[in-house]
Amino acid sequence: MIKVGIIGGSGYTGGELIRILLNHPQAEIDFVYSTTRAGKKITSAHADLLGVTDLEFTGDVNLNADLVFLCLGHGNSTKFLNANAFSKDTKIIDLSNDFRLNADETLNDRTFVYGLPELRKTEIQNAKNIANPGCFATAIQLALLPLAKENKLENDVHINAITGSTGAGVSPSATSHFSWRNNNVSWYKPFTHQHLGEIGESLESLQKNVGELFFLPNRGNFTRGILATVYTKYDGTLEDAKNLFKDFYNDALFTQIAEEPINLKQVVNTNQAHIHLHKHGDTLLVTSAIDNLLKGASGQAVQNMNLMFGFNENEGLNLKAGVF
Repeated sequence: MIKVGIIGGSGYTGGELIRILLNHPQAEIDFVYSTTRAGKKITSAHADLLGVTDLEFTGDVNLNADLVFLCLGHGNSTKFLNANAFSKDTKIIDLSNDFRLNADETLNDRTFVYGLPELRKTEIQNAKNIANPGCFATAIQLALLPLAKENKLENDVHINAITGSTGAGVSPSATSHFSWRNNNVSWYKPFTHQHLGEIGESLESLQKNVGELFFLPNRGNFTRGILATVYTKYDGTLEDAKNLFKDFYNDALFTQIAEEPINLKQVVNTNQAHIHLHKHGDTLLVTSAIDNLLKGASGQAVQNMNLMFGFNENEGLNLKAGVF
Protein backbone atom coordinates (compact mmCIF):
# COMPACT_ATOMS: atom_id res chain seq x y z
CA MET A 1 0.00 0.00 0.00
CA ILE A 2 1.54 3.30 -1.08
CA LYS A 3 0.76 6.71 0.41
CA VAL A 4 -0.33 9.23 -2.23
CA GLY A 5 -0.73 13.00 -2.12
CA ILE A 6 -2.79 15.17 -4.47
CA ILE A 7 -1.82 18.80 -5.01
CA GLY A 8 -4.77 20.82 -6.28
CA GLY A 9 -7.61 18.50 -5.37
CA SER A 10 -10.63 20.76 -5.88
CA GLY A 11 -10.62 20.80 -9.69
CA TYR A 12 -11.91 18.27 -12.19
CA THR A 13 -8.70 16.23 -12.52
CA GLY A 14 -8.13 16.24 -8.77
CA GLY A 15 -11.69 15.05 -8.22
CA GLU A 16 -11.28 12.20 -10.69
CA LEU A 17 -8.05 11.14 -8.98
CA ILE A 18 -9.77 11.07 -5.60
CA ARG A 19 -12.61 8.91 -6.96
CA ILE A 20 -10.19 6.42 -8.50
CA LEU A 21 -7.77 6.26 -5.57
CA LEU A 22 -10.49 5.78 -2.96
CA ASN A 23 -11.20 2.46 -4.68
CA HIS A 24 -7.62 1.51 -5.57
CA PRO A 25 -6.50 -1.58 -3.63
CA GLN A 26 -2.81 -0.61 -3.66
CA ALA A 27 -2.96 3.10 -2.84
CA GLU A 28 -4.07 5.19 0.13
CA ILE A 29 -4.75 8.93 -0.09
CA ASP A 30 -2.37 10.54 2.41
CA PHE A 31 -3.42 14.15 1.81
CA VAL A 32 -5.30 16.35 -0.64
CA TYR A 33 -3.74 19.80 -0.74
CA SER A 34 -5.71 22.95 -1.57
CA THR A 35 -4.86 26.57 -0.89
CA THR A 36 -8.49 27.69 -1.20
CA ARG A 37 -10.29 24.90 0.72
CA ALA A 38 -7.89 23.84 3.49
CA GLY A 39 -9.87 22.50 6.46
CA LYS A 40 -13.01 21.90 4.43
CA LYS A 41 -14.36 18.47 3.58
CA ILE A 42 -13.60 16.97 0.17
CA THR A 43 -17.34 16.88 -0.40
CA SER A 44 -17.46 20.68 -0.35
CA ALA A 45 -15.93 20.53 -3.84
CA HIS A 46 -16.98 17.02 -4.89
CA ALA A 47 -20.53 16.52 -3.63
CA ASP A 48 -20.81 13.15 -5.39
CA LEU A 49 -18.45 11.73 -2.74
CA LEU A 50 -20.93 12.39 0.08
CA GLY A 51 -21.15 9.16 2.06
CA VAL A 52 -18.01 7.83 0.38
CA THR A 53 -15.28 9.74 2.22
CA ASP A 54 -14.82 12.04 5.22
CA LEU A 55 -11.43 13.28 4.02
CA GLU A 56 -10.68 16.99 4.30
CA PHE A 57 -8.52 19.27 2.20
CA THR A 58 -5.32 20.36 3.87
CA GLY A 59 -2.84 23.20 3.55
CA ASP A 60 0.01 20.92 4.67
CA VAL A 61 2.18 18.72 2.45
CA ASN A 62 3.86 15.42 3.35
CA LEU A 63 7.26 15.79 1.69
CA ASN A 64 7.93 12.06 2.17
CA ALA A 65 4.84 10.66 0.45
CA ASP A 66 5.49 7.73 -1.89
CA LEU A 67 3.86 9.54 -4.80
CA VAL A 68 2.46 13.00 -5.45
CA PHE A 69 0.08 13.98 -8.25
CA LEU A 70 0.29 17.61 -9.32
CA CYS A 71 -3.10 18.89 -10.58
CA LEU A 72 -2.15 22.52 -10.97
CA GLY A 73 -2.58 25.11 -13.71
CA HIS A 74 0.02 25.16 -16.43
CA GLY A 75 3.19 26.84 -15.18
CA ASN A 76 2.34 26.28 -11.52
CA SER A 77 3.86 22.81 -11.13
CA THR A 78 7.35 24.21 -11.61
CA LYS A 79 6.71 26.89 -8.98
CA PHE A 80 5.28 24.36 -6.53
CA LEU A 81 8.19 21.94 -6.86
CA ASN A 82 10.68 24.79 -6.44
CA ALA A 83 8.91 25.81 -3.24
CA ASN A 84 8.49 22.29 -1.80
CA ALA A 85 11.52 20.01 -1.54
CA PHE A 86 10.02 16.54 -1.75
CA SER A 87 12.13 13.57 -0.72
CA LYS A 88 14.30 12.09 -3.45
CA ASP A 89 12.29 8.90 -2.94
CA THR A 90 8.97 10.65 -3.64
CA LYS A 91 7.75 10.02 -7.16
CA ILE A 92 5.94 12.78 -9.05
CA ILE A 93 3.24 12.62 -11.72
CA ASP A 94 2.52 16.05 -13.16
CA LEU A 95 -0.76 16.62 -15.04
CA SER A 96 0.16 20.06 -16.39
CA ASN A 97 2.18 20.80 -19.53
CA ASP A 98 5.23 22.03 -17.60
CA PHE A 99 7.48 19.03 -18.36
CA ARG A 100 6.02 17.42 -21.49
CA LEU A 101 8.47 18.78 -24.05
CA ASN A 102 12.04 17.53 -24.35
CA ALA A 103 13.40 21.01 -23.61
CA ASP A 104 11.44 21.14 -20.32
CA GLU A 105 11.93 17.60 -19.03
CA THR A 106 14.40 18.47 -16.26
CA LEU A 107 13.81 20.53 -13.13
CA ASN A 108 16.59 20.69 -10.55
CA ASP A 109 17.52 17.02 -9.99
CA ARG A 110 14.28 15.59 -11.43
CA THR A 111 13.92 14.34 -14.99
CA PHE A 112 10.40 13.72 -16.28
CA VAL A 113 9.48 10.90 -18.65
CA TYR A 114 6.65 11.57 -21.09
CA GLY A 115 3.88 9.31 -19.79
CA LEU A 116 2.04 7.86 -22.78
CA PRO A 117 1.99 4.12 -21.93
CA GLU A 118 1.27 3.03 -25.49
CA LEU A 119 4.53 4.69 -26.56
CA ARG A 120 6.90 4.61 -23.57
CA LYS A 121 5.77 1.80 -21.30
CA THR A 122 9.25 0.52 -20.40
CA GLU A 123 10.56 4.01 -19.64
CA ILE A 124 7.52 4.69 -17.44
CA GLN A 125 8.08 1.48 -15.49
CA ASN A 126 11.59 2.68 -14.64
CA ALA A 127 10.73 6.36 -14.10
CA LYS A 128 10.61 8.41 -10.91
CA ASN A 129 8.86 11.40 -12.49
CA ILE A 130 6.17 11.48 -15.18
CA ALA A 131 4.84 14.25 -17.39
CA ASN A 132 1.27 13.13 -18.02
CA PRO A 133 0.18 13.80 -21.63
CA GLY A 134 -2.44 16.35 -22.58
CA CYS A 135 -5.99 15.24 -23.37
CA PHE A 136 -6.08 16.26 -27.04
CA ALA A 137 -2.50 15.03 -27.38
CA THR A 138 -3.47 11.58 -26.10
CA ALA A 139 -6.40 11.16 -28.48
CA ILE A 140 -4.46 12.41 -31.50
CA GLN A 141 -1.25 10.48 -30.81
CA LEU A 142 -3.16 7.23 -30.42
CA ALA A 143 -4.66 7.88 -33.86
CA LEU A 144 -1.26 8.50 -35.49
CA LEU A 145 1.51 6.56 -33.70
CA PRO A 146 1.04 3.28 -35.63
CA LEU A 147 1.33 5.19 -38.92
CA ALA A 148 4.47 6.99 -37.75
CA LYS A 149 6.09 3.71 -36.74
CA GLU A 150 5.76 2.51 -40.35
CA ASN A 151 6.82 5.88 -41.86
CA LYS A 152 3.36 6.46 -43.29
CA LEU A 153 3.05 10.13 -42.29
CA GLU A 154 4.95 11.70 -45.18
CA ASN A 155 1.94 13.80 -46.26
CA ASP A 156 0.03 16.52 -44.45
CA VAL A 157 -2.21 15.36 -41.61
CA HIS A 158 -5.57 17.05 -40.99
CA ILE A 159 -7.04 16.83 -37.48
CA ASN A 160 -10.45 17.95 -36.26
CA ALA A 161 -11.22 17.23 -32.61
CA ILE A 162 -14.00 18.28 -30.26
CA THR A 163 -13.85 18.34 -26.47
CA GLY A 164 -16.34 18.70 -23.65
CA SER A 165 -16.58 21.73 -21.36
CA THR A 166 -14.60 20.05 -18.55
CA GLY A 167 -11.53 20.46 -20.75
CA ALA A 168 -11.62 24.16 -19.84
CA GLY A 169 -11.29 23.49 -16.10
CA VAL A 170 -13.57 24.07 -13.15
CA SER A 171 -13.40 27.89 -13.08
CA PRO A 172 -16.19 29.47 -15.15
CA SER A 173 -15.20 31.43 -18.23
CA ALA A 174 -16.96 33.23 -21.06
CA THR A 175 -16.90 30.07 -23.21
CA SER A 176 -17.66 27.47 -20.53
CA HIS A 177 -20.73 28.72 -18.68
CA PHE A 178 -24.04 27.00 -19.47
CA SER A 179 -25.83 29.78 -21.31
CA TRP A 180 -23.01 30.13 -23.85
CA ARG A 181 -21.96 26.51 -24.15
CA ASN A 182 -25.39 24.88 -24.38
CA ASN A 183 -26.63 24.28 -27.96
CA ASN A 184 -23.38 25.77 -29.24
CA VAL A 185 -20.15 24.66 -30.96
CA SER A 186 -17.07 26.74 -31.79
CA TRP A 187 -13.42 26.34 -32.71
CA TYR A 188 -10.48 27.88 -30.84
CA LYS A 189 -6.69 28.16 -31.21
CA PRO A 190 -6.86 27.08 -34.88
CA PHE A 191 -3.60 25.37 -35.97
CA THR A 192 -1.72 26.68 -32.89
CA HIS A 193 -2.94 24.56 -29.95
CA GLN A 194 -0.28 23.98 -27.28
CA HIS A 195 -0.58 20.18 -27.53
CA LEU A 196 0.94 20.21 -31.03
CA GLY A 197 4.43 20.35 -29.52
CA GLU A 198 4.18 17.10 -27.58
CA ILE A 199 2.34 15.39 -30.45
CA GLY A 200 5.10 16.36 -32.87
CA GLU A 201 7.89 15.18 -30.58
CA SER A 202 6.24 11.78 -30.06
CA LEU A 203 5.65 11.24 -33.77
CA GLU A 204 9.18 12.30 -34.65
CA SER A 205 10.57 9.80 -32.14
CA LEU A 206 9.19 7.14 -34.51
CA GLN A 207 9.42 8.86 -37.91
CA LYS A 208 11.60 11.72 -39.10
CA ASN A 209 10.14 14.35 -41.44
CA VAL A 210 6.50 13.91 -40.49
CA GLY A 211 4.10 15.85 -42.73
CA GLU A 212 2.62 19.09 -41.40
CA LEU A 213 -0.10 18.73 -38.74
CA PHE A 214 -3.16 20.93 -39.28
CA PHE A 215 -5.09 20.77 -36.00
CA LEU A 216 -8.47 22.45 -35.49
CA PRO A 217 -9.77 22.04 -31.89
CA ASN A 218 -13.46 22.56 -31.17
CA ARG A 219 -15.54 23.22 -28.05
CA GLY A 220 -18.53 20.91 -27.75
CA ASN A 221 -21.83 21.42 -25.94
CA PHE A 222 -21.32 18.37 -23.69
CA THR A 223 -19.39 17.94 -20.46
CA ARG A 224 -16.72 15.32 -21.09
CA GLY A 225 -15.01 13.35 -23.82
CA ILE A 226 -12.92 13.96 -26.94
CA LEU A 227 -13.72 12.72 -30.43
CA ALA A 228 -10.86 13.25 -32.88
CA THR A 229 -11.00 12.68 -36.63
CA VAL A 230 -7.63 12.48 -38.36
CA TYR A 231 -7.00 11.92 -42.05
CA THR A 232 -4.05 11.71 -44.40
CA LYS A 233 -3.02 10.04 -47.65
CA TYR A 234 -2.34 6.32 -47.29
CA ASP A 235 -1.22 4.01 -50.09
CA GLY A 236 -2.13 0.68 -48.47
CA THR A 237 -5.46 -1.10 -48.15
CA LEU A 238 -7.85 -0.67 -45.24
CA GLU A 239 -6.98 -4.21 -44.11
CA ASP A 240 -3.28 -3.28 -44.15
CA ALA A 241 -4.03 -0.29 -41.93
CA LYS A 242 -6.14 -2.32 -39.50
CA ASN A 243 -3.40 -4.92 -39.15
CA LEU A 244 -0.84 -2.18 -38.59
CA PHE A 245 -2.93 -0.67 -35.76
CA LYS A 246 -3.75 -4.04 -34.20
CA ASP A 247 -0.08 -4.99 -34.16
CA PHE A 248 0.96 -1.68 -32.59
CA TYR A 249 -1.67 -1.92 -29.83
CA ASN A 250 -1.40 -5.67 -29.35
CA ASP A 251 -0.45 -5.38 -25.67
CA ALA A 252 -2.22 -2.06 -24.91
CA LEU A 253 -4.85 -2.79 -22.26
CA PHE A 254 -6.84 0.39 -22.80
CA THR A 255 -6.62 1.02 -26.55
CA GLN A 256 -9.10 -0.91 -28.69
CA ILE A 257 -9.53 -1.07 -32.47
CA ALA A 258 -13.24 -1.05 -33.33
CA GLU A 259 -14.75 -2.64 -36.43
CA GLU A 260 -17.81 -0.38 -36.33
CA PRO A 261 -17.84 3.45 -36.26
CA ILE A 262 -17.33 4.76 -32.73
CA ASN A 263 -18.97 7.40 -30.53
CA LEU A 264 -18.14 9.20 -27.30
CA LYS A 265 -20.57 7.32 -25.07
CA GLN A 266 -18.47 4.15 -25.52
CA VAL A 267 -15.57 5.67 -23.58
CA VAL A 268 -16.92 8.42 -21.29
CA ASN A 269 -16.28 7.58 -17.60
CA THR A 270 -13.65 5.00 -18.57
CA ASN A 271 -9.89 4.88 -19.19
CA GLN A 272 -10.49 3.35 -22.62
CA ALA A 273 -9.40 4.73 -25.99
CA HIS A 274 -11.39 3.44 -28.97
CA ILE A 275 -10.08 3.77 -32.52
CA HIS A 276 -11.82 3.21 -35.86
CA LEU A 277 -10.34 3.22 -39.37
CA HIS A 278 -12.06 4.10 -42.66
CA LYS A 279 -10.59 4.35 -46.17
CA HIS A 280 -11.91 6.71 -48.87
CA GLY A 281 -9.93 6.56 -52.09
CA ASP A 282 -6.31 7.20 -51.14
CA THR A 283 -7.26 8.85 -47.83
CA LEU A 284 -7.22 7.04 -44.48
CA LEU A 285 -9.57 8.40 -41.81
CA VAL A 286 -8.74 7.49 -38.22
CA THR A 287 -11.27 8.32 -35.50
CA SER A 288 -10.31 8.15 -31.83
CA ALA A 289 -12.44 8.68 -28.73
CA ILE A 290 -11.40 9.11 -25.10
CA ASP A 291 -12.70 10.62 -21.87
CA ASN A 292 -10.68 13.83 -21.51
CA LEU A 293 -10.66 13.60 -17.68
CA LEU A 294 -9.71 9.90 -17.50
CA LYS A 295 -7.62 8.54 -20.36
CA GLY A 296 -6.86 12.18 -21.16
CA ALA A 297 -5.80 13.05 -17.60
CA SER A 298 -6.44 11.34 -14.24
CA GLY A 299 -7.06 7.79 -15.46
CA GLN A 300 -3.88 7.82 -17.48
CA ALA A 301 -2.04 9.27 -14.47
CA VAL A 302 -3.16 6.29 -12.36
CA GLN A 303 -2.23 3.95 -15.22
CA ASN A 304 1.25 5.49 -15.06
CA MET A 305 1.30 5.10 -11.27
CA ASN A 306 0.48 1.41 -11.66
CA LEU A 307 3.35 0.94 -14.10
CA MET A 308 5.82 2.87 -11.92
CA PHE A 309 5.07 0.79 -8.80
CA GLY A 310 4.74 -2.60 -10.50
CA PHE A 311 0.99 -2.93 -9.93
CA ASN A 312 -1.30 -4.46 -12.53
CA GLU A 313 -1.65 -1.79 -15.22
CA ASN A 314 -5.44 -1.78 -15.00
CA GLU A 315 -5.58 -1.72 -11.16
CA GLY A 316 -8.42 0.57 -10.09
CA LEU A 317 -9.27 1.40 -13.69
CA ASN A 318 -11.79 -1.28 -14.69
CA LEU A 319 -14.45 1.34 -15.33
CA LYS A 320 -17.41 0.77 -17.64
CA ALA A 321 -19.15 3.42 -19.71
CA GLY A 322 -22.81 4.19 -19.10
CA VAL A 323 -24.07 4.29 -22.68
CA PHE A 324 -27.74 5.00 -21.95
